[in-house]
Amino acid sequence: MGDDKQGAQPVRMVQCVKFGREMPGLERVPWKGELGKRIYENVSKEAWSMWVDHSKMLLNEYRLNPLDPNAQKIMEEQMEQFFFGEGARLPEGYVAPKH
Repeated sequence: MGDDKQGAQPVRMVQCVKFGREMPGLERVPWKGELGKRIYENVSKEAWSMWVDHSKMLLNEYRLNPLDPNAQKIMEEQMEQFFFGEGARLPEGYVAPKH
């Protein structure tokens, strides 16, 4: 009778603030509050992945506990700067280093 397969979700595209071009967006809001909504609407999956790598470095460098509210505030400020701050956009033709 009915087909249990769900139709493939169309890819949600965003104008990525980091790359300056239209790219596949995130599937859900990645952070609480207004910043999370701005990221969801303006940041690509690829740029978010870059932030995740960057955030691990920050957590280690500053020895932050991700559960500590003060650490979360620091990370939120860093995230804001990473995506929307001065010089947040990558240079034209940037290619991410291969790990």
